Amino acid sequence: MDKILIGPFSQLLSFDKTPLKGALGDDQIEIAKNAGIVVEDGKIVAIGDYRDLKKSVHNEAELLLMEGDTVCVPGYIDCHTHLAFAGNRANDFALRNAGASYLEIAESGGGIWSTVLHTRAASESDLTAHIVHYAKELLTQGITTIEVKSGYGLSIKEELKILRAIKKAQQSVSVDLIPTCLAAHMKPKDYTGSSKDYLNEIAHELFPVLKSEQLTNRIDAFIEKSAFTADQIEQYFSKAKEMGFDITVHADQFSTSGSAVAVRFEAVSADHLEASTDLEIELLANSHTVAVALPGASIGIGCAFTPARKLLDRGACLAIATDWNPGSAPMGQLMTQATILATAEKLSNAELFAAITYRAAQALNLSDRGRLRKGELADFAVYKTDNYQNITYRQGTLKPIQVWKKGTLIYTKGDETC
Repeated sequence: MDKILIGPFSQLLSFDKTPLKGALGDDQIEIAKNAGIVVEDGKIVAIGDYRDLKKSVHNEAELLLMEGDTVCVPGYIDCHTHLAFAGNRANDFALRNAGASYLEIAESGGGIWSTVLHTRAASESDLTAHIVHYAKELLTQGITTIEVKSGYGLSIKEELKILRAIKKAQQSVSVDLIPTCLAAHMKPKDYTGSSKDYLNEIAHELFPVLKSEQLTNRIDAFIEKSAFTADQIEQYFSKAKEMGFDITVHADQFSTSGSAVAVRFEAVSADHLEASTDLEIELLANSHTVAVALPGASIGIGCAFTPARKLLDRGACLAIATDWNPGSAPMGQLMTQATILATAEKLSNAELFAAITYRAAQALNLSDRGRLRKGELADFAVYKTDNYQNITYRQGTLKPIQVWKKGTLIYTKGDETC
């Protein structure tokens, strides 16, 4: 049978009617008890009381019974990662902890350029295997959609290698990989022209290939003193918009100006924001650009967290992502990072779950996932507990026992073949 009834769940968190922007209280979490989900053709066709659903789909659906107490939540969405890399930067972490700054490490041969050299030396098949490995690790955390950036190639040839590797990796994983071109990560150290020349070359020679090979519909750039200025990125983003790409921005990590560019270009998201002031917070709150907090980078570098509480209280849409990369955010544990941010910034459970589900989907311009409701993708994670609060209380150590993607069980705890 194509139709499946899954349940009963002790608690099911749907987030069906919670708003896209602004602060949320835990009283806004919609909790269905003794709930079931009916799935057909990869989508949710009904959610309700399990006994009622069982009667309504009698002889029409296969029954998949949940034993004991379980909690069902929407599949998580990691909307900012750098999984397409090779090499290791454990020495960077040690140097930072010994007092060296992010910029000092970069100037001494570490940082982004170190990863660029390792990634350039890796084959496309090696990168594909790395991406598959990391994506499967995220899957075991309940993550069903993963954004993956390029940005460690920094030439037309090498950026294409990375983006093709991401596309090939999709064939070997059940989760959705959302590719993003971050060729504007920094000006390559071996590029002899100016930053303007480099951006112009990428925009006019790489962008058309991205479209023709359908490698990505998303363009990112790092606006920072060590990368590109707001003025330098203007024409680059203009060309991207002209060609129909979605824009996202590495913004306000160490200094401000990036979020203003994001809002001006109607970017789907502005990510980092650790240095954002009240001015930037107000700009984001009054826009449709999602503010993406990356607590893993704050932990890895030892800097302030994104002002998540202020962003929400001003009315912004806040998402949380891992920023999993080999340098500043090597942890790759979404729930752990989100609960640490929640403790530091006083976020409710509702705000935390929203930030890694439907609000994270908004940061990827996806409207078909992140909530459990009729018509959306049947992406969800199941925990062995009787109380959803235990998921955040355990700060990432309570892992899902099942993960479902488009109505198919793709991971069972203890199964290492996912």
